[in-house]
Parts: sequence; structure tokens; C-alpha cells
Amino acid sequence: MGSVTGAVLKTLLLLSTQNWNRVEAGNSYDCDDPLVSALPQASFSSSSELSSSHGPGFARLNRRDGAGGWSPLVSNKYQWLQIDLGERMEVTAVATQGGYGSSNWVTSYLLMFSDSGWNWKQYRQEDSIWGFSGNANADSVVYYRLQPSIKARFLRFIPLEWNPKGRIGMRIEVFGCAYRSEVVDLDGKSSLLYRFDQKSLSPIKDIISLKFKTMQSDGILLHREGPNGDHITLQLRRARLFLLINSGEAKLPSTSTLVNLTLGSLLDDQHWHSVLIQRLGKQVNFTVDEHRHHFHARGEFNLMNLDYEISFGGIPAPGKSVSFPHRNFHGCLENLYYNGVDIIDLAKQQKPQIIAMGNVSFSCSQPQSMPVTFLSSRSYLALPDFSGEEEVSATFQFRTWNKAGLLLFSELQLISGGILLFLSDGKLKSNLYQPGKLPSDITAGVELNDGQWHSVSLSAKKNHLSVAVDGQMASAAPLLGPEQIYSGGTYYFGGCPDKSFGSKCKSPLGGFQGCMRLISISGKVVDLISVQQGSLGNFSDLQIDSCGISDRCLPNYCEHGGECSQSWSTFHCNCTNTGYRGATCHNSIYEQSCEAYKHRGNTSGFYYIDSDGSGPLEPFLLYCNMTETAWTIIQHNGSDLTRVRNTNPENPYAGFFEYVASMEQLQATINRAEHCEQEFTYYCKKSRLVNKQDGTPLSWWVGRTNETQTYWGGSSPDLQKCTCGLEGNCIDSQYYCNCDADRNEWTNDTGLLAYKEHLPVTKIVITDTGRLHSEAAYKLGPLLCQGDRSFWNSASFDTEASYLHFPTFHGELSADVSFFFKTTASSGVFLENLGIADFIRIELRSPTVVTFSFDVGNGPFEISVQSPTHFNDNQWHHVRVERNMKEASLQVDQLTPKTQPAPADGHVLLQLNSQLFVEISAYFGSGSSVIYNFQENYLLSKNSSSHAASFHGDMKLSREMIKFSFRTTRTPSLLLFVSSFYKEYLSVIIAKNGSLQIRYKLNKYQEPDVVNFDFKNMADGQLHHIMINREEGVVFIEIDDNRRRQVHLSSGTEFSAVKSLVLGRILEHSDVDQDTALAGAQGFTGCLSAVQLSHVAPLKAALHPSHPDPVTVTGHVTESSCMAQPGTDATSRERTHSFADHSGTIDDREPLANAIKSDSAVIGGLIAVVIFILLCITAIAVRIYQQKRLYKRSEAKRSENVDSAEAVLKSELNIQNAVNENQKEYFF
Repeated sequence: MGSVTGAVLKTLLLLSTQNWNRVEAGNSYDCDDPLVSALPQASFSSSSELSSSHGPGFARLNRRDGAGGWSPLVSNKYQWLQIDLGERMEVTAVATQGGYGSSNWVTSYLLMFSDSGWNWKQYRQEDSIWGFSGNANADSVVYYRLQPSIKARFLRFIPLEWNPKGRIGMRIEVFGCAYRSEVVDLDGKSSLLYRFDQKSLSPIKDIISLKFKTMQSDGILLHREGPNGDHITLQLRRARLFLLINSGEAKLPSTSTLVNLTLGSLLDDQHWHSVLIQRLGKQVNFTVDEHRHHFHARGEFNLMNLDYEISFGGIPAPGKSVSFPHRNFHGCLENLYYNGVDIIDLAKQQKPQIIAMGNVSFSCSQPQSMPVTFLSSRSYLALPDFSGEEEVSATFQFRTWNKAGLLLFSELQLISGGILLFLSDGKLKSNLYQPGKLPSDITAGVELNDGQWHSVSLSAKKNHLSVAVDGQMASAAPLLGPEQIYSGGTYYFGGCPDKSFGSKCKSPLGGFQGCMRLISISGKVVDLISVQQGSLGNFSDLQIDSCGISDRCLPNYCEHGGECSQSWSTFHCNCTNTGYRGATCHNSIYEQSCEAYKHRGNTSGFYYIDSDGSGPLEPFLLYCNMTETAWTIIQHNGSDLTRVRNTNPENPYAGFFEYVASMEQLQATINRAEHCEQEFTYYCKKSRLVNKQDGTPLSWWVGRTNETQTYWGGSSPDLQKCTCGLEGNCIDSQYYCNCDADRNEWTNDTGLLAYKEHLPVTKIVITDTGRLHSEAAYKLGPLLCQGDRSFWNSASFDTEASYLHFPTFHGELSADVSFFFKTTASSGVFLENLGIADFIRIELRSPTVVTFSFDVGNGPFEISVQSPTHFNDNQWHHVRVERNMKEASLQVDQLTPKTQPAPADGHVLLQLNSQLFVEISAYFGSGSSVIYNFQENYLLSKNSSSHAASFHGDMKLSREMIKFSFRTTRTPSLLLFVSSFYKEYLSVIIAKNGSLQIRYKLNKYQEPDVVNFDFKNMADGQLHHIMINREEGVVFIEIDDNRRRQVHLSSGTEFSAVKSLVLGRILEHSDVDQDTALAGAQGFTGCLSAVQLSHVAPLKAALHPSHPDPVTVTGHVTESSCMAQPGTDATSRERTHSFADHSGTIDDREPLANAIKSDSAVIGGLIAVVIFILLCITAIAVRIYQQKRLYKRSEAKRSENVDSAEAVLKSELNIQNAVNENQKEYFF
């Protein structure tokens, strides 16, 4: 009954979530009206304008007024274009153009938003700062769908990069719809009390949704309680939300233990944040912005005893008291709903259910606090002091994650000294230095790098220096000597300018990275708008009117209990005492099985086992018995003999077995093992196992499936049989168990339980010891397991056409891949998985180089490990790859690992949608072709987001990497052709004389650059490998891993508006040179393999599309093996193995019709693969050969069936391990 109730509650919870999402979305399902085109001129503003005809009012999309768009006076990163939508709107998409008919366009930009025109917030996605790719020419339109949408009145476009041959130029449009909201403003002393009808109250259900914004870090958002201590409270503490729930069944815990859940961070930024609380019985969902947590509440929450009222903004009702410190909320609430009731609307209508306490208004005030962000250690803000007073005086607030950095420097006149105010180890230090004298220091505050706002006041007057932090005055220090203090005239905040400016500013610990606000000098508030406009002071690398701080520990990417700490640009994980290591505590320091320890050469003893590797289960201690095989021994509390008397069916005996590991840990260990068993001995005297009259069981046991079992021996569940029944030697042949003979003398039924799915034994029930002289006793041995199904998995790739494919690799945040390989091939792809733009690939780049390449939305990255010896030596090599939010790493054997730090900002989720594969080749018949179109029409652009294909009709291509292999005997031949909409192209051809030619034409007005390789006839029927890597005007070419050339192009540096990629014959007319035209007319006959243009795989898209791809196949193009000679049916040699799950079987005869293959050559040889993914373990069950060894006790027959191929595999690994003592650890 309980499980049914739980399922119903979960369903209700899901439905309520969906309904709330619809409310939040508002009209987003039909919310794409243009919002800018009808705005008046006054709605447009900008940082500057080049001329009156380049003003912001000319920035409407597709308009040609004025000079055809907005351009600022100076093109730098401090320029902006601002739109006032008139009221808060929901914005779902943006579109940009360059200046009409000009060379002025923006190639990337930031999008900011604000309710007030002050205190801007940067649009983010996936918790990372997200810039937009802009235009590649003046008139094409680039659209972006905003997910999530923006609710704001003001938008600001900030150009980051622009056409280097022109200047900043923009025309824009914004799409969305009206946004409805009800708002209430609470001043920190006011609140709302809602009293509801008792009949309408559900004791098990609460659904509360609201939005809030505030500048205060503490305050009560809502509170509801009952007479016995039951309460639900949502409280803002230190700019984080705490959901406090307690039932009257337990005493109210202390403040430190009261918190049930904490979500959100930096919520005092004066921007809107959404909250959803759903409680159905004990099921609770808590959502803050995009962060969600589901949990079971403590206590008896099915029927909480709560009063029929709830307060918002404070705890105002008389007689109400809580045992934790609290303040009333100071800020604005929006769209406040309690169980579907619009609370703010009721308050506006002055309904009797609502009592307004204090000063409540229904419009949101906009405090004009203008923060400034110091983006880098080179940032500074220099401000003059016009007071003329004989003192140094400044106040400001700051927030940061960095432990060190300069906050303020002021030069002192006459005494040639200065005052420094800086952070050191999270403490504030003030330092007065004078030539020839010891510095005078004041230290104040601790842990000031906690991300909270802290106020600072500095005063130096006459011969006295004082500093206050957060209102607490630090010990004042007298200055040395009688000198008067005279300001040097300039205050440097956050850092120092370059020494070339002549400044005497000192910054011993580097610049400050963080935010400041409320800056005052000599009692006068600094006008940062004047600073931004250049009329006051000067600055470098600042973001004015915005605080760009982000919490890199939310969510916490440190796994397995690792402690997260952060600086301004990155986070760190402390893995001490977790049992894990690595940048995110992802990798277990323990092996996954006794088999793995045995392979390392360990002897018998106690070891920690982490059965799911990098998964969520903790390691546990067990004993490994290293005999001929490695036996895992897991003990429990019932190993001693236990005697049972005086039981009957109405009064049964139940014995429970508790193991040294949790049931989840046991299940993972058993699933990984080849074989598991437990010896169970049941001693009996007039104690039966089965009632011989009706066959009902009188004793039984329960395993991990929680099902009753009535068999007592053997590897298969044969009902009501013991070992003697299976072997036919029971003391009474009428029965299948010795105890069922019901004799008045001691006998026993002893057997091995070896059916893995039922193990371990967790409970025994005995009901037949109530008769005279009746007695029973039992003894359960430890759980014994041997073998490792994942450790010895192997697959043989006989040809380059062989491949395996698996379900999509899900490693969005953290994932690792490890495997062994051995080969004699010089290159090939181990595995590959593609998304729309994201991809991962592990390959043998050359005989001495293994490469891991990937793209998670920040552009492609590569990590390579180079060996002094060859990897294709037909010996086993171990590869381990990891990618997480912190870094990507690659290690091969015992060579030094290589790492690639993750970008501090940008798209970070690895999003793949194809199957994991290692891919093959294709045979092209005469006249055949494959055409991959990068962009065909406007709709692709309009409907694409930032994750759309990297090659975009509006985009320029300044770099590409091309790789493929081919075999042919025909000349001339066209191997590959890339075209653009602007008559630019790249062709790779075999000329009439058999030479390989690469032709780049990146300017339609110039002749192509030709690179000719004539060292041999490339149409010799042999397999050749080509790699082309271009970075703007420099091209690196490698042929067959031994011919290399670097050339500089004269025709240009960029592909404009890439159109298509052609393999084989060119079908449409193209304006190309004569040799390319001749080869294109002939096409290609032969085999192409592993064709790759950056992350695009045209053969995969053509032969096995996973979704509609813009690809056209003409003529005879079939999967084939480039190992075969041209003209033969190479497909007959191809072998495919597919695994829809981890326990599937292998069909060596029929490849899957829908298998997704990659166009990459596959290494011949043997490869053992294991993939571990965050929070789950996926063992790739490649089972070409299977081994089963069943260990039996003396009363059971030992059977052994070891496949010869696997025995050879084990032998080779063991021999190699003995020779190379350094290579001991293969799996982490």
C-alpha cells in the first residue's frame, strides 16, 4: 500500500511541476512578436555614436535609415547599444545584423538585461557566462532563441569582437510578448498574513511559487507553523535560501541542524529569482531558479499540525516565536501563489483573508546602486580627489572569492609614501609605508573572500590611520612621525595602471577581482556613469553598472563529498579523506574487484573495494583470497551456528543477516563478478523444510530481491530441492531434502547457493520446531565471488571495417573512459560520439601519439600524449581519458598525463545524441557522390540556437581540420570538395599524373593556391592517409604520417559562408579551376574512410543518419572495407556488434540495420573497454569469449570451462605485467 501511495504522490508532484512550469512560461508558447521595430527613437540609447546618422535609433533590423545602423565613436569593448521596451516584457529571442552595405558588423557580443536601466545582469545559460556569436557580413540575420527567456524592460548589447577590417556596427530585433505580474514591495518591517478557509486546506499538500529580488542578504520570505512546533519556513541567509521544515513529532533542533535544504547563492543581487516549493506528504520538491532538489522530509509529515495561516515577508502574528535568528524580508515579491491563490491580488483588493502589516506598496522600488566589476588582475579604477583636504578618506563595499588583491592605493604627498588597502589570506590589511621607515600595518576581518558584500571605511588624517570593516572599527594606528597627511590626488581602486603611465601605485599581491559599489571619496559618492563616459578618472578592464560575480561551487561539481572552494575564475576540490582523487574527486583510489588487485600482484589480505568505480557508491573493506583465482569474501553477522526451538507457522523464527556492505554495494559487486556463491547449512531434528501433505514451505530464505526462496542448493532455483535431491542421494528417496524425512535424529541439508540474482541471503524463516524433540540449527557462510566481468572484456577488430556501437554516451558533467588496446596499425579511431556540435573522439593519431579531442561548445580542443616508443608494437597499452567541469585529461600507460583546463566561462555540458561508435569506410562506384549541405535556407538559421551546427551560412570559417583515408586506381579523381556561397572553395584531387593536389581559393578574385605532392603515384591501389589543418592563412599538410609540408596562402584567410562538402562527383556547375573541374566531372571510384571536416562526419550522416541530416547520396555508395581491393565486395568482411544495454548478446552474423557508424578507421587488434559515467557505472559488455569457473566445495562437483582465446588474453597480460613492473595499475 505504501509503495502505491508513494507512486501516486510522485505523479501528483510531477503534474504540479508541469502546471507551474506552464504558469512560469506565461505566453512563451506563442511569444515571438517583434518588440523593437515599433519603438520610438527615445527608446534607443548607446555609449556613443560615430555621427548623427550612426545613432542608436537607426539600429532597427533590416532598416536602411541614416547610415544603416548604429556605430559608436570608438570601437572598443566598452561600447553598448541599449533598448528600452517601455515595460517589463518576456524576451524569447534576439536577432542581429551589421550596418547596411558596410564593413561594420559585430562577430560576438554579450546580452545584458535590467528592470531599471541600472545594475545590469548578464544573460547566462547553464550557470556559465554565455556570449553570442554574431554576424559574418553586413546584411545576413543571425537569430538566437533564449532558453530560458528574459523578463526585463531594458536590454543592452555589448560588442566583444567585430570585423577587424571595419568597425562596430549593429542592427537588432528582439522577440517576445507582454509579461503579466503582480508585485508587492516590503520594507523590512512589513509583511502579509494570509488566513485561509479550514475546509480548503489539505494537510498533506502545499504548493508555493514566487519570485523575489532584494539587496539584503537575510530575511524571512514565508513562514507557517503549528502549536506543537510544526513549521515550514523559507529564509534568506547570507544570500542563500534555506528551506526549514520540522514536525511536532520531534523537538525543534538547533539552528545548525534545522536546515533541511539549501539552494541558490548570491541572491542579494537586486535581480529576480524564482522559487517553487511542492510538498505532498513526505515528498518535497524545492526549486530555486534552475536548481532543483527532491527529498523526503523528516518526521511525520503526512499530517502536519499547522495553523490556518501563513505569513510572507516576516513572522508578524502575535504569540508566534521561533528559536532561530531572523529578520523581515526587505525587497520585492512577484507572482506569489499559495496553493493556486494569488496572494498579491488579494492584498491589492484588500480582501479580508489578507492582513497587511506595516508599509506595503504594490510597485517595486528600484534602489540605484551601481556596482562595478573588476574583471581581471589588470583591472583598475583611478579617481581624482577634488576635496583639497589634508586627509585620505574613502568608503566602499566589495565582494569577491579571491583571498588576495589590492583594494585601494593612495599616494601621499610631501612624505613620498602611500597607503595600501589590500586583501591577504581573506583578511583586510592596511599598510602605510614611508621611505626609510618600517611600514605601519592594521589587520581587520576574517574570511572576507566569502562572496558576501563587505563595507570598508578608510581614514588617514594628520598622524592617525583608522580602518573599519563591516562597521567594526579596527585598532587605529598612530602614524610614525609628526608629518601631516596630504593626498596625492589620485585614488587607485582594484589595481594599478601600467608603470608606463608614471604612477607610483603599488600592488604587492596583485590586482583585485570582484565587485565594488557605493564608492565615496572624501564623503562624496563617485558618479560611475561619468567614469563610464570618460569624463571622470580613467579605468581599464572594468564592467561598470554590473556585478559579474558567479558562484562556481553551485552546483557543487566536487564528487563523493569533496569540499568545494573557489576563486574568481575557477573552483577547487579538496578530496582529502574521500577515497577519491582527481580534479573533481571523480576517480577512486581503490580497485573495483579482488581480480584487479590480483592483476596488480597483490597477495591475500583485506582491501577496500569500490565496486562502481567513479559511481556514487562508497568503497568498503573486505577480504581478498588470492588463490588460483581471486576470491572476494564478504562477511556478515550470522556466521556462527544458531539453534532454533519452539516455533510454528503462527510463531515463526526470523533470522536476519547484516553484511559489512550496503545492499547497493553488494549488488554492484555481485553484478560485476563472474560467479558468486554462499554455503548454507541447515541442521534438523524433526524439523522439516516442506510440509509433505500439501507441499507448503515450513522454512525458507530471502535474498536481495526480497522474494521467498525454497531451494537449498545449486546454481539454479529448483523449487523445494536441496543438494541431495539434485544429486539423488537423500537419506530417504521419497524426498528431495534430508530434513524432510522428519527423523528424530540430527541430519543436515548443506549446499551452495549459486544463483547470483538471488544472493546474498538476507533472512531465514523457520516454523517447524514446535513439536516434541524438534529442533533446528543453521549456519550461513560468507558471500564468495570470483572473476570480474568487466576486467576481462575484449573484442577483436579483424579489419578496418569492424566496429562496435553502444547507446549514446551520457557524460554531460563528468565522465571517464578507460581501455586496453594492442595493434599493429599506424593510426585509427578507438571511439567517437557526436552531438549537434559537441563531440568526443579518442584515436591513435600516429604510431607514437594518442589523441583525445572534444568540443563542449567552446570550440574543439585536443590533448595528445606522445611516446618515445611506438604504440603499434602489438603489445597491450592502457588508455584513460577523463573530462569534467574542471579539466580534461589523457593518460597512456605510465607516461606523464596531459591535461587541458576547462574554460572559465561558456557552454560546459557535453551534449551527444548519436550512438557511441568506432566507424568504417564506404565504397564509391563510378559517378557516385555524397553532398553534405551546411546550410540550405533561412529557417535553419532562424530556428537554431547557440548549439546549432558550427558551420553556418552566415559564418566565416577561419580554421578547419580535415582528415580522411582513401584507396583508388583512377586518375583524375576528386577526393573532397568544399564550396561556399561566394565562389570560394577547397579541392583535394588526384591529377592525371597521379600526384595529390590541394587547392585553396579563399578569394573569388584571385587564382587558387595549389599545393602539389608528386613524390609518388597516389592512385596505386594502396591505402593513403591525409590530414589538412588550416589556421587562417597557414596550412599544415601530412600524408601517410611521413610527408609533411607547411604553406602560406596568398588567396585569403577565411572561408565566407560555407555551403557544402562533396565526396565524389560534383553534380552542379561550379566556378572552379580547370583541373578541379576535370577531376570533379570524373568523380571518385574506390574507397573513402574516416572522412572528417572538423567535427562533421559526412559518411556517417549519409549511410546511417540518427536524425534528418542535410545530406544527399547519388549513385552507388555502400559501406565497405578499405582493406579490400577496389571492386571486391568488401562489405562481406564487415562485422558489427551492438549493445542496446549492458547485458545484450552479440550477433556475429547480422549487423544492426540502424547501427550508427563513424567514418573513422578502426584499429585492428584487441581492445578492452570500460566506461564510467557520473553517478552510474556502465561496463561495456563486450563478450566475444566467455569464461566460467565455478568453485565447488567437496560435496559439489567442480566444473571448469575456460575458453582458450580468453586464457591466452589473460596469459599475455600477466606475462607482460611481470616483465614491466612499472605498469601495475590498469583501472582506476
